[in-house]
Formats: sequence, C-alpha cells, structure tokens
Amino acid sequence: PASLSIWGWGGLGVVLFLVTFGPFAIFYLAFYIFCFIGGGFAVTLLYGKINSEKHLEKCEHSYLPPTQIGILKTLDEMKLEMKPIKIDRRLTGSSFIDEPLQQVIQFALRDYIQYWYYTLSEDESFLLEIRQTLQNALVQFSTRSKEVDWQPYFTTRLVDDFATHLRVFRKAQDRLGDREDKLSTYDLMESFFEAEVEMERKICRDVVCTSHKDEEGFLRDLCELLLYLLLPPGDFHNKNMRYFLREVLARGVLLPLINQLSDPDYINQFVIWMIRDNSCNYEAFMNILKLTDKPAELEAVRDKVLEELQFLRSLDTAGDDINVIKNQINSLLFVKKVCETRIQRLQSGKEVDAFKLAANFGKLCVIPLDHILVHNIALQFFMDFMQAAGAQAELFFWLTVEGYRVTAQQQLEAMQSWQKDGKKQPSDTKGLLKAAALGVYEQYLSDKASPRVQVDEASLTRLGEKLRKDDPTPEIFDEIQRKVYDMMLRDERYYPSFKQSPLYVRMLAELDMLKEPSYRGSDDGDGESFNGSPTGSINLVTDACLPGFWGAAGVCNDHGKTYALYTITVVRRNQDGSEDAWKTYRRYSDFHDFHMRITEQFENLASILKLPGKKTFNNMDRDFLEKRKKDLNAYLQLLLNPEMVKACPTLIPYVYDFLENKAYSKGKGEFARKIDTFVNPLRSSMRNVSNAVKAFPDSLAEGVTKVSDNMGRMSEKLGQDIKQSILKVPPILPKSEIDPEHCRVSAQLDDNVDDNIPLRVMLLLMDEVFDLKEKNQWLRRNIKNLLQQLIRATYGDTINRKIVDHVDYLTSPEQVADYVKRFRDSYWPNGILAETPPRRDKNIRMRTRVAAKTSLLGIMPDELKHIIGADTTRKGILRVFDMFQYQPMNRRLVYVFLEGFLETMFPQYKFPELFVKLHSRSPRIHRYNQKLKSTSLKR
Repeated sequence: PASLSIWGWGGLGVVLFLVTFGPFAIFYLAFYIFCFIGGGFAVTLLYGKINSEKHLEKCEHSYLPPTQIGILKTLDEMKLEMKPIKIDRRLTGSSFIDEPLQQVIQFALRDYIQYWYYTLSEDESFLLEIRQTLQNALVQFSTRSKEVDWQPYFTTRLVDDFATHLRVFRKAQDRLGDREDKLSTYDLMESFFEAEVEMERKICRDVVCTSHKDEEGFLRDLCELLLYLLLPPGDFHNKNMRYFLREVLARGVLLPLINQLSDPDYINQFVIWMIRDNSCNYEAFMNILKLTDKPAELEAVRDKVLEELQFLRSLDTAGDDINVIKNQINSLLFVKKVCETRIQRLQSGKEVDAFKLAANFGKLCVIPLDHILVHNIALQFFMDFMQAAGAQAELFFWLTVEGYRVTAQQQLEAMQSWQKDGKKQPSDTKGLLKAAALGVYEQYLSDKASPRVQVDEASLTRLGEKLRKDDPTPEIFDEIQRKVYDMMLRDERYYPSFKQSPLYVRMLAELDMLKEPSYRGSDDGDGESFNGSPTGSINLVTDACLPGFWGAAGVCNDHGKTYALYTITVVRRNQDGSEDAWKTYRRYSDFHDFHMRITEQFENLASILKLPGKKTFNNMDRDFLEKRKKDLNAYLQLLLNPEMVKACPTLIPYVYDFLENKAYSKGKGEFARKIDTFVNPLRSSMRNVSNAVKAFPDSLAEGVTKVSDNMGRMSEKLGQDIKQSILKVPPILPKSEIDPEHCRVSAQLDDNVDDNIPLRVMLLLMDEVFDLKEKNQWLRRNIKNLLQQLIRATYGDTINRKIVDHVDYLTSPEQVADYVKRFRDSYWPNGILAETPPRRDKNIRMRTRVAAKTSLLGIMPDELKHIIGADTTRKGILRVFDMFQYQPMNRRLVYVFLEGFLETMFPQYKFPELFVKLHSRSPRIHRYNQKLKSTSLKR
C-alpha cells in the first residue's frame, strides 16, 4: 500500500503537471536541467584554468632567472612610443608659405599613401612618422634656401644655361644643314647630343633623356642623395623609410613633373598663356603660314578654316550682318587657299627659296647708297660685298673718316668749353688729333698702306701739305671722302654690282622690303598680295567724335589687306558767317605722304610737327588705334593753329588739298615712304655711324677704334696710347682666345666691360638667339651697343638694379606662397586630385603650334627689327620655337636647370663632380675621350 500510494501520488502529480503546464512541459524541464548541469561544468573549468595559471606563474618565478634590465627599458620605450606624436606645423618661418604647404602635404599623404596603407593597418603612427620626416626635410630645405644668394643663379646661371642649350641646338642644325635628304628626329637627336659632348666634354645627358630605365635610375640616385642631405641620420639609415621616400619622390613627384615640363604641347600652351594679353597679329599669322615647313600644321589650320566656313554659311542673317559675314568668309577662303598652296608645294618637293622667288617676282626696290651707309643692317651686306670684291679699304676709309670727324668735333668743342670756363685743358689735345689724322693717312692713303685707297695724287698732295703745316680739323679728309663715295657709287664693280647680287636681295629681306608672293600686311595696308586675295566691301566702324577735327578710326579689309581708315570731319567757316562741313577719309599712309611733302617744302616744320610713329606689330589693336586717332587729331589741330598759318601762309593750299573730300593723290610713291620709314628712325633714334660713335667714345682714339674695328694694328695701338694719355686708363691685357663654338655662353663675358653681369648676360643671350656672330665684327659690336641703348632707353640706366629687384620680388615669401597655391590648385582643384588629362588631338596640337609661333612673332618690337633685321628676327624667334618641339631636348634643358639649382643650393658639396659620375654611363663620352686620345697621339 505504501508503494501504491507513492505511485498514486506520483501519477497524480504528473497529471496535474501536464494539465497545468501542457504536454511539452517535460521538454522544457529537460532543457533547464541540461543548462544547469552545463553551467556548473563551465564554471568548474574556468575556476580550474585561473588556478592553474597562478600556479604556473609561481613556478616560473621560483625556478627561472630574473628579467634583464635592457628588456624592461625596451618595453618602457615601446610604451612611450605609443603616445601621440605632436606635429610642429611651422616649416619655413613664414605663415604665408606654411599654410598652403601643409595642405599640399596633407593632400599628398591622403592620395598617395593613405589609400593603400589603411588596407594593411589602422595604426596611424607610421603616417605620422612619414609626415614628420617630410616636414623635417622641408625645414632643412627652407633653412638652406634662405642662406643662398639666388640673384646670380636667376640673373646669370639660368640665362647662361638656356643660351648654351640654344647654342648646342644651333650647332646640331648647322651640322645637318647641308644634307639634301629629309632629316628625321633621330638624326637631329644624334647631332644634338654629339654637339653637347663637344661643349661639355665630361657630361652627356643622352642616356638620361632617351632611355626611360636609365632616367629612373638617375632620379633614384639623385633622390637618395637629397634624402641624405635633408633627413636626420636616424631616418636616413632606416632602409625601409629611405627606399619608400626615394620611390615616392623619384617616380611620384619628379618623373611626372619632368614629363609635363618637357612636353612640347605643354610648352606651346604655356607660351600662349604667357602672351595672352597681346592680341593675335594677322601679319604674323600669315608669315607663319608662309614660313612653316610642317604640312601637318597647315592641314590643321585648313581643317579649322573649313569648320568655320561651314558654320558661317549656315547662319541665317540679313541687313548689315551679311556684309560682316561675307568679309569673314572671304578672309577664311584666302587663308584656305594659302594653306592649300603651301601644302601642295611641300608635298611635291617644289619648294623654292624665298629669296630667289622674291627676286624674280618683280622689280626690286632701289635703296640709295647714302641710305645704305647710315643703316646698320644694309651696311652689313654692303660691307660683305665690298670685302668679297677686294674693295674693303675704300668703305673702311669712309667709315673711319666719319668717326674721325665726329670725335674731332667732340674734342674741339670740349677745348672751347674749357677755354670759356677758364679750366685747365690737356696740352697735348691738338697733338693727339694730329697723331690720329696721321694714323688714318698712314693706314689708308700712304705708300705703305696695304691695301691702299685709290685716289688722285693731287688730292693726296694737298692733304699731305695740310697735315704737315696746319692743325688738323674735322673736315680735313672731306675732299677725299667725297671722291671715295663717288667712286663707290659710280664704279660698276661696287654699288651697281651690289644691286644685282644675292646679298642685295638678302638685304631687302632683312629690311622687310621684298615683294614676296604671299600676303603681307602692314600698318597702312600697302602690302602686296600675289597669290590672289578675297574680295569684299569695306567694313567701317565709327567711334565717338571729338570736337574740332575728329578722327574716327575704322578697321577695313579690302582685297585681303587690313588697314586703318580715319574719318576727318572738317568744318570751314566762311567770311559771311556760314559754315561748310564734310567728311574726308584718309589712311595713315596718306598722313605719312602729306607729312613728307610739307616738311620738304617747309623745313622749319620738321622740328615742330611730329607725325605719330609707324608700328608694324599689333597695329590693329583697339587701344593703339584710339591713341593714334588722338595723336592725328592733335597733329591737324597744330597744323591749323593761327600762329602756324601766319608763319607759313603758303602752307594753306597743301592743307586744304589734303582735307578736301576726294581721293588723295600721293606725292610720294610707296618706295619713298618705305625708305622714309626705315631710314628716318635710324637717323633719329638708332643713330647713323657718326652719332653712334659720338654717343659711345670716351676719347678721340676710342671713337676711331670703335668705327674701324680691327682695321689695322697701328690705329688700335694709337687708340690705346691716346686713351692712356688722356684718361689714364691702364692698358687692356689681351685675353686668351676662346672658341665660342666649344664653350658655354658665359665664358665670353668680357671682364673689361663696366656693365654689371645681368645686362651683359642678357645681351649674350640675344647674341645667341639671333646668331649675331654671323655678322661682321664691326656691325656685331654696333648692334650690341644699339641693343644696350634700346634696353636702357626702355628701362633706364638702372636696368641691372631693376633685374635684381625683379628677382627679389619673384623670390619673396608672398610670391613663393603664390607658387605653392598655384601648384596646389593645379594638382588638387577643390581639394580633389586632378585626373590625368587625355592626350590632345593631333590637329589641336598642330594649331597650338601655329598659335604659339604667331604669338612669339607678334610680340617682337618694331625697333628690334630695325636694329638686327626683319629676316634675322624671324629666324631667331623660330629657332627658339623649334628648339622646344623635341621632348628629349626639353628633358635635357630641365635636367640642366635642376643641376644648376642643386649646385647653387648646396655649394659646399661637390655636385659638379657627382653629376659627371652620374652621367658617365653615356657611350658618347667614352667615344669622345678615345677620339681626343687618338688626336693627341697623332700630334
């Protein structure tokens, strides 16, 4: 019964449990029991593990030796390194520069390191170390740059490197100039680097500039050296850090930068951007189309012209706009025809020499001999012709007498002023004058003269008696000089033959007076068009009028010739009080012709009336036309001033004839006006031979030697003797002869010249750009003197000071900060890394070439053409442009600039010797050294 009661009560409990909790309660109960047992088991394991670790730790301390002190210190230092690194944001000491520079560092780390580093680790200590290392390097760089005087580098070294690079390029062109077959880029590169070896002797950069692999190796070596100079020793000796920074600098910074700076298309765009303020010159544009030998450039221009023609023809216009569009279409058709004709000539191989083509196209202009003798450019060609004819003695005698006359007058005027002021004068002045006159006589007229000027014996006898008996006067040689001039003028061997020679045609080309078979724009629209030109009506644009005689300037296009037309509103008051008014249209050439006529008839007007000057470049610029309009209006107002009319009553008919509403009949021909345009500026601003001598000499003898350079040892020695006796100047020591073709440009600096270095180097650069060494020595020195005068007339006597001040401005903190900001904005516009721009289309690049050449040719001042010649100016500018169209050459120039910068930055280190070693991989250096050895053995 007891067991029954147990089962009974047990069963009852189960039934009640199932009724109360449901049929699945048994499963919950089992689950709860399982969790209870499992939890107890887990607690037991955890308690046993903890007790076991404590027991093992007690065993280690009991049986192992104690921990070393070094390990504990290392652990402490590692704990300290985990602390945040404090970055000092000061870099250069100038807040203007530090702020944008910190942004550049931040952007560079973000876009070149962080994007891949965070995929490896989230620990930022490495990034902070990199930033701290870069800042340390920049601080060292900034500190070093502040200790360097940058003026010699920017005013001398930089210009010298560029001029020397141009000299190497010119030598390479000259070597290949005689080849009749078409030259390839490879031939030019080979010739260029051969010329570099001859110039530098120990360095040739051909391997670095032509091999991508060698270029990367060179940059790695250079960057590792810079890191050694700029990084703390601890960072540099960390190989991982050093190699990492080296690769970033070499391949991430320097190589892309050099690729961009050496890209010809980038350079052409930069040239256009630099000259963006100057409007495009139509004359320069047509000259470029005429001179280019690249069919791709002409095809690109033609294709663009076709696009513009298609657009203009699609416009639906009426009224006045239709005339404007017709003129534009006609002009574009003319450009298209010029391009197609030029392409056909180049592709057919029938290109004709421009001089021969111009010489055979019509009658050449005749320039009088007296104009040639006072024109520097024309005189050069006549001097070369006379030397070839063996008659240089006659021409040199004429020039020497001109110099003697001016310097003698100068000395005698000085004597008279001394006498008036009661000052003490040199007692031997007359004796020096007589010695100089005897020197001229002995050199050209005596029996010992070789060669001797051929004149009649009677004139020589009279001159000899004057020299023996009388004191020499400035006019003592005038009689014989006139006879020599007549002989050069009338003798068929001299001036008449010169007019039939190729030198005469080249002279006309330099004077820009050839009738060439292509479009020629000019200031007054007198250009010739022989290949056909567009026809169209005149498009006149009238400006606001001024009171009185109102000149309203309009730009006209008539048969392909662009010129300015001026409207003169004339108001004439009659005696009865009535007024007559009319408008007259005149071109600048009409004003020029009118001015020449009245100044010939009334010579006293020449010093009062000043006609606005002629301008070849940018003569259609709006501001220039506005200025000329005001000047011409002032010219007419002065001409009709009551006092002027009273002083010259016979002038009125000429003025009325000019102002009548009719076609103006020019009294002077086109040639006469061109001669006046070219000769008068020389007489007034650039000086003829006599004025040039008068402007420069310090004594009589220096004037003689400046006019007749290297015309005889006697006059040279006489010049130094007189200069020493009058000015007490020590004798000039002879300099060692330097072959200008195998040395740097700066090696030709004359230590005896008083000018400071910057201006002298700039003149040497101009000498190299325009290849003035091809001129004869007398003309070359005269041209350099005139260039020096032109620069000083433009910038004043403080030109060197202004150059230095400009360099100081360019290197000031504000400007450096501006450079950093421009770099930041160009690489990270709006804080985002700029995408690599795609390579531009070939036609766009070719049109950019044409635009860059046009811009360069258009900014050349008219005065420069008058000094060195129009053709020489064009050739010099185009030579500089062609030099920048080859990327290996551009890379060479970039590396030369970089090497010069580092040599200036770290003068205490032997960078020149280092660069010799880095460039020693070139096989050309080894071949050149072997050639030198074989040449020395043969000797």
